[in-house]
Amino acid sequence: MSQPVQGPKAHAPLQTISGADAGKIARAAFVGTALEWYDYFLFGTAAALVFNRLFFTELNPTAALLASFATFGVGFAARPLGAILFGYIGDRVGRRPALLITIVMIGVATGLIGVLPDFATVGLAAPIMLAILRLVQGLAVGGEWGGAVTMAVEHAPAEKRGRFAALVQIGSPVGTLLSSGAFAVVLMLPPEAFDAWGWRIPFLLAFPLLLVALYIRVKVEESPIFADLLAEQEVAKVPAFEVFRFAWGRLIVATLSALLGVGGFYMITTFVVSYGSNTLGVDRQVMVNATLIAAVAQIFVTVLAGRFAERVGPGRVTFWGGILTAVASFPLFWLIDTKSPVAITLAITVGIMLVTIAYAVSGALLAELFPAKLRYSGVALGYNIAGATSGFLPLIATAMLTVSNNASWGAALILVVIALLTAVGGYFGEKLRVRDKPIVVDA
Repeated sequence: MSQPVQGPKAHAPLQTISGADAGKIARAAFVGTALEWYDYFLFGTAAALVFNRLFFTELNPTAALLASFATFGVGFAARPLGAILFGYIGDRVGRRPALLITIVMIGVATGLIGVLPDFATVGLAAPIMLAILRLVQGLAVGGEWGGAVTMAVEHAPAEKRGRFAALVQIGSPVGTLLSSGAFAVVLMLPPEAFDAWGWRIPFLLAFPLLLVALYIRVKVEESPIFADLLAEQEVAKVPAFEVFRFAWGRLIVATLSALLGVGGFYMITTFVVSYGSNTLGVDRQVMVNATLIAAVAQIFVTVLAGRFAERVGPGRVTFWGGILTAVASFPLFWLIDTKSPVAITLAITVGIMLVTIAYAVSGALLAELFPAKLRYSGVALGYNIAGATSGFLPLIATAMLTVSNNASWGAALILVVIALLTAVGGYFGEKLRVRDKPIVVDA
């Protein structure tokens, strides 16, 4: 697992950029990523509250919910394929064109979900079309996050990579705020209106948001590190193949360290929203509002964790984030089981804050696990293999409810396992970090 990177060079060439450019790139990566996560997170909320009733109506309630979460998980299964595809583009053609393609794909796919006919209108074709659009979302997100992190890190000096990478991570809670906020508004509609057309509005908003994101992405400059690799003809021929051949141990570490940030997040949001509203009978508005409060807290934790990573290293931060989450998992679900709105909001908020400790530094850690010529592919593959393996956790946790007689201990146990695996990834990741040659930043 700790084998050195062989074949590809471990250091990127010396670069000189301005501090203003570094900040501009990081902010552009954040805005684009926030809008992409808005699109992606909408599906998770809708899977828990809408799709099970409107797209899988031929099934009994439990089977319909399982089918809805299975469709939700399809997007995660597609993400490693997106990582390979856009990793190839990002490591051979350029980081910038890859990010332009991903933003268009996910924006169009999300907007089209808003105009899909439901099962009552077209029958079986409805869930099939829904699954296809979810696949497109997954492919696009498979290349988005790795590219955004790579761009931000490669424009930053080594001593400030933690904060720039964390800025990209803030896109996640902002995307949550936008998506949960949109659903919180339409949930105020009468149930009949919400089911008929209200739930579609957040998805249709993807079209104007796509124009905003595309405008921002067009202005992003290519990574200076990649530009130098291209000029010296040092780009990898088949990046994903070289990652598996020369850096497979690093890929395993990257995957482990990213598990909690992806899987833990969806356990505490998507699964808990479904568990609270469908199993415990808590009002849907309470569950969605709790995720909004948690997303605000997540922003502050992300900033602090990013800065702390610059002092002690992102691997150590990941390690302790995993340990703390594992310790808190069962108490968090005990709070949720009280059915108290205050206790539920506290549990979701604290849970998201703990998961965020590791998630906030994932960008910095994963980017420094791979050399520049394999960075886009390595980061994207590590993160999205973690996504593919943990994206079905809400489905598994929901299935376990039938085994545990609707008790939450199974979900808590899942959270403990992935938290400990992430702690292992953080421990080894800190030891395997690749140091690029320093980037000179002009004032």
